[in-house]
Amino acid sequence: MKILFLTQIVPYPPDSGPKVKTFHVLRYLAERGHQVTLATFVRAHEKPALDHLARYCAAIQPVALRRSRVYDLRAYVEGLRTGLPFLITRDDFAAMRARIAQLATEPFDIVHADQLNMAQYALQFRRVPHRANLVFDAHNAVYEIVARARQTAPFFAQPMLALEARRLEQYEGDIVARFDQTLAVSEIDRRALIRAAGRDAPIAVIPIAVDCAHLQPVARDATSQNILTVSTLFYPPNADGVRWFLREVFPRVRAQLPNTTVAVVGPRPPRDLVELGARDPAHIRVPGYVPDLQADFERAAVMVVPVRAGSGMRVRILEALARGMPIVTTTTGVEGIDAITGEHLLVADEPAQFADAVVRVLKNPNAGATLARNGRRLVEEKYDWQVALPKLQAVYQSLCGA
Repeated sequence: MKILFLTQIVPYPPDSGPKVKTFHVLRYLAERGHQVTLATFVRAHEKPALDHLARYCAAIQPVALRRSRVYDLRAYVEGLRTGLPFLITRDDFAAMRARIAQLATEPFDIVHADQLNMAQYALQFRRVPHRANLVFDAHNAVYEIVARARQTAPFFAQPMLALEARRLEQYEGDIVARFDQTLAVSEIDRRALIRAAGRDAPIAVIPIAVDCAHLQPVARDATSQNILTVSTLFYPPNADGVRWFLREVFPRVRAQLPNTTVAVVGPRPPRDLVELGARDPAHIRVPGYVPDLQADFERAAVMVVPVRAGSGMRVRILEALARGMPIVTTTTGVEGIDAITGEHLLVADEPAQFADAVVRVLKNPNAGATLARNGRRLVEEKYDWQVALPKLQAVYQSLCGA
């Protein structure tokens, strides 16, 4: 099939959740013989990655992305004027609309919009003679992320987040209703998107996939007292969770095990997290972005994923399970993953209980090893890309009558 794939980020290297998901989808489509044209926004530092993606794409149509605080302010004002969510007006660029208008002269079988902010461009194909099937790939139910973030936000930000959540719910529901097919990563997200649409809609559940052949179990230090957390730290819900862990949970862990340390790994950590590390460098390390996590996984006894607001699936949990890491997370963190607490990982939502779960793994390496083996098996059986993604081929064939 001839597919136009629209994405807001260059999906390589696969070093963050959205990139991991999108990269494996592109690779799967290429290996199934589909002719993929990738239309993507490109930031200056992402240009070298296009050479790698060329092996999976028949063509790549890059559009330079440059944003600033002034631009974001204008986008916010535009949202107030039009009633559209800020996340949509922020990523509405004339250059991309012009590029899509050129591509719309070609007959595509599928136009695959990767994430909500790219759906507006796919709708341009509703105004051309060739009938392309529109697929909305919802990495998560975005309106739920914002609604949950409001619960832990400062009081002065709550009205703005409440407004954005309402607008996103209306917009997301409208996209689901107007597209031929929506892809959700979990049954929980499928139900959330149906609520937004206000009616039943064609939504297929295809989980996020990882590469188990590449992500082999690590040889961890059995005597380690080090905790690892890995996330995209400039993403506010991730920073909020890490902040909660360092302030509310980690002191409780150290009260029981004083020599415990924590490594907070991820790009562009907020200043307050860096300062926490600077005040206690013997116990808190904040190195920022680390291109190769192998050494950090080997040094760690347990990985924590302290998510308090979010939607979709946490790719970092899937990847850590594939690497054979014991994990402690929250109910929100494990949402969308068919993992059982006590068998594949540990789940706790209150600071004291979360700290006790971490201490349990630190004190009992054998229990951690059992969790690690069970978690690896779960990912191999349900979330490897060669197991999960054939469902996408079936969706495409159904749309095209093949």
